[in-house]
Amino acid sequence: MRLTKLILFLLIINAVAMAQQKVKPVPVEAGVSYQLAQYRHSVISDILYRISLKVPAARNERITGDIGIQFILKSVDQPLQIDFKQDAGNVKLIQLIDHTTIPIIVEKEHIIIDKKYLRIGENMIMITFSAGDASLNRNDDYLYSLSVPDRARTIFPCFDQPSLKAKFLLTLGVTKDWQVLANGIKQTEPAPEEHDGQVKYFFSTTDKLPTYLFSFTAGKYADVKQMIGNREAEFLHRETDSAKIKLNSDSIFTAHQDAISFLENWTGIPYPFQKIGFVAIPDFQFGGMEHPGEVQYKASSLFLDEGATKDQLIARSNLISHETAHMWFGDMVTMEWFNDVWMKEVFANFMADKVTEKLMGTETFNLKFLQDHYPAAYGVDRTPGANPIRQQLDNLQDAGSLYGNIIYHKAPIMMRQLESLMGKDNFQKGIREYLKKYAYGNATWPELIAILSKYSTTNLYTWNNVWVNQPGRPVFDFKVNYSGNKIRSLIISQHPEVGAQRIWPQVFNITLVYPDHSKTIPVNMNARQIVLNAAAGLAKPSFILFNSDGVGYGLFPTDRTMTSSCFNLESPLQRASAYINAFENMLAGRVFKPVELLKLYLHGIGIEKNEMNLRLLTGYVTSVYWTFTLPEKRTALSMAVEQALWTSMEQQKAPNNKKILFGAYQNVYLSSEAKSRIYQIWLTQKPPAGIKLAEDDYTAMALSIALKSDTVTSVLKQQQARISNAERKNRLAFLMPALSLSEQERDGFFSSLADRKNRAKEAWVTTALSYLNHPLRQKPSIKYLRKSLELVEEIQRTGDVFFPQSWLGAVFGNYQTKEAYQIVGDFLKQHPDYNPKLKAKILQAIDNLQRAQQMLKR
Repeated sequence: MRLTKLILFLLIINAVAMAQQKVKPVPVEAGVSYQLAQYRHSVISDILYRISLKVPAARNERITGDIGIQFILKSVDQPLQIDFKQDAGNVKLIQLIDHTTIPIIVEKEHIIIDKKYLRIGENMIMITFSAGDASLNRNDDYLYSLSVPDRARTIFPCFDQPSLKAKFLLTLGVTKDWQVLANGIKQTEPAPEEHDGQVKYFFSTTDKLPTYLFSFTAGKYADVKQMIGNREAEFLHRETDSAKIKLNSDSIFTAHQDAISFLENWTGIPYPFQKIGFVAIPDFQFGGMEHPGEVQYKASSLFLDEGATKDQLIARSNLISHETAHMWFGDMVTMEWFNDVWMKEVFANFMADKVTEKLMGTETFNLKFLQDHYPAAYGVDRTPGANPIRQQLDNLQDAGSLYGNIIYHKAPIMMRQLESLMGKDNFQKGIREYLKKYAYGNATWPELIAILSKYSTTNLYTWNNVWVNQPGRPVFDFKVNYSGNKIRSLIISQHPEVGAQRIWPQVFNITLVYPDHSKTIPVNMNARQIVLNAAAGLAKPSFILFNSDGVGYGLFPTDRTMTSSCFNLESPLQRASAYINAFENMLAGRVFKPVELLKLYLHGIGIEKNEMNLRLLTGYVTSVYWTFTLPEKRTALSMAVEQALWTSMEQQKAPNNKKILFGAYQNVYLSSEAKSRIYQIWLTQKPPAGIKLAEDDYTAMALSIALKSDTVTSVLKQQQARISNAERKNRLAFLMPALSLSEQERDGFFSSLADRKNRAKEAWVTTALSYLNHPLRQKPSIKYLRKSLELVEEIQRTGDVFFPQSWLGAVFGNYQTKEAYQIVGDFLKQHPDYNPKLKAKILQAIDNLQRAQQMLKR
């Protein structure tokens, strides 16, 4: 009896506790908290947004709109928070489905609907509002919406979280001669309505999408249509160069067709959305953005000139494949919360690489994978600001700070290791099950790992903890013992570069290189130290190349005996791995000093014939030259560096190789002879023999001349007069003050960037900052560093997701002085409670500056 009473008592207590928990309100706070997102996901479903927007012809007039938010509500135990990051004055009217007008309450970026106006079951909230402009990217004759990760709420009232997918029904009123493109299909019935110089377009109801994928563009575009499979695909662009249009238009559609066909076959799922559409946007913030039916691309990434390098062509194919892969990974199956944003990006990159492999061949794929992902991932993972692939996120307003090279570059490396661990067939089976199970819904990384674990004999949870949940990379060392002229033992070990002891289970190859042959040995690095038994008894090699297949991840040894013989390796992949290993070891203070490595690389550019490897080498040359060479030594070295590049350019046979070397020459030149040579090439528009230069190349040359001479105004104005495209003219006009000979004018330009409206074209801003803070201008420009740091928090709030990272990189990328390092150190000391994710971005950006303190001790 007592037991029965006790159980009854506990049940009552539990019921009371549950009731109290049920009615406990979610706090109203800025952004979208994880708590709010979880609550709304538990009570809201079946959302349909009926959005009507009117876009005035004049850019300074507000865009007005009406939205009907239709949804099912499971509980009315507390007020409803609708996200809208605008002033209360932008909300004009709120009505219920019966047109009852209710009070307007706007609190901390949310419209609050009292629970007395809500009901269990179907609800409709109708709001008349003025849209925010920040994420609508308005220009004089075009605009485009870009809502990732949490910017939809700056445009219209919504539930701005990825786990509340919805359908969208859009009506769009725009200027009569504008083209429009959106997620849904543009309807012919009812016909577009024309009134007072505006046309109202009606779009069909979309498939289920998270708010960050809702998008549209409108403006003066050329409209091109072609069939992709059995669907008509639509392409809008603003390119005015008829040669570029003719050269690229068909190949852009073909690249989409190739990507769709591969992904349909690999996933076993047909293209998952009702429409194929894309738009090329001048100076777009990203390479691309994956809105279904309205994929946005940076125009310059699609429209290449006839002198485009192989690397540029592959990069375009890869970009298109990346955005197309998102239709399955991210769009059809979406992460539940933005802490898993990396999931959609890793699969988009990983699948894009697979498309590249099929189109370009395994050898090209392996080389491009190594060069695309490893240096970029190392560039973050070796820094004190390194972050894990999967990060914590308490509020969606901070989601932008999660983006970076770990998501885009370390994650594909991790995924490739996972595929190797599981086997390609098992990996594909697991991914297909994941896509089918969560189609048009949401999923988390743990849910995916649970599925993949069914197809693997390895404990993926332990593996995941090191690769995904922790930052950093391993450092590999080796010890080889010889008995006479044969290897007695070869021991390979690993340890963390920083942090607690742990092991990165992975596979890679090492290659023993002999004068007339080589011997490759696979390594299964599943312990802190292994004895490579396969090497015992083999002849003593000339040198050992670690990670010779470019698959392993970490700081690998560079065998000092390798030196210039690495340029004679037969495999381009092995050569690239050797170049990367050498550079990373220099940064770590192992084996090479900067000037030693610079001379080695300069020797290599006269030998290397592979286009992608030559681009990698010249990139390292310019990095060491500007960042890790003292100014006085740089001046002494400049003639030799110029001569090496120019001579190598003349000796190369392939036009693309010549162009790469000419670009490096243009980057580094300082001598009066080189200045005269570059000026004459620009003035006469007669490039060196065998090289094709386009308008953008001559613009870059004019900017370089302006930076390094006293003919700034005349050269830039002449170049501007040569340009016919309005956007490209405006870009050059924006950059001119950053290159002015007047320090006062440069100061004024930098000060203007504190005003948000002057940062609207983010790609222009970061280019201007790189010129302002160029090594040749750093003495007068160092005064910008403190203010640049002070602006980072605002830039994170108001800019797009990559802007804080690109801002910091453009400012600090080439500084090397103790004074610059001290400015950053003082700033961080004076802000002990600084946003940790932004602090990490700063530490990532100053990694070269920090390393220069040790390498360039004065």
